[in-house]
Amino acid sequence: MIDKSAEIRPRMIVGVTGASGAAYGECCLKLLHAAGVETHLVVSRAAEMTIRYELGENSKIFDSLADHRYGIKDVGAPISSGSFRTLGMIIAPCSVKTMSEIASGVTDNLLSRAADVVLKERRRLVLMVRETPFHLGHLRTMTALTEMGAIIAPPLPAFYAEPKSIDDLVTQSCARTLDLFDIDHEKTKRWGEDLSKGKRP
Repeated sequence: MIDKSAEIRPRMIVGVTGASGAAYGECCLKLLHAAGVETHLVVSRAAEMTIRYELGENSKIFDSLADHRYGIKDVGAPISSGSFRTLGMIIAPCSVKTMSEIASGVTDNLLSRAADVVLKERRRLVLMVRETPFHLGHLRTMTALTEMGAIIAPPLPAFYAEPKSIDDLVTQSCARTLDLFDIDHEKTKRWGEDLSKGKRP
């Protein structure tokens, strides 16, 4: 007989694509682990290259940060089904290619399939899109995704948080992204609480 009295940890899907900003994916995994959230990770093939280039590490280092990791072509993984309950999905960073695939309903790999499932189940999908400048096609794709229920959350630096390092900038962006799932983290610096000091942003 199944013991339903056991506490079930909240689950989050984390996607990492080949856009610049591998540190955002790494940071999100660390903050989610610290918050007690069970993480289910998918890393694109392009992200494998970006992780090596930007972090000087093999993507397997991410395996130690996630509770579960699936291959990009493993479309039979649990996160490919809406019956597998999660809080939603963060894609950090999110490339324009992946964003466009999700918007068009293309689901030929596990990352885009998992995002599509999150949308159809009316769960929260947050895309930390890394690109600049945007052309009209990018902006229209973002509008379409917003209308579908996704949240576009480019990781823009919050200088009011008085960052002292790149890690501070990355952490604040990721911590604020977790706010979108009502996941609070002690490293989040908040105006009017940690940062008021009589100043205005």
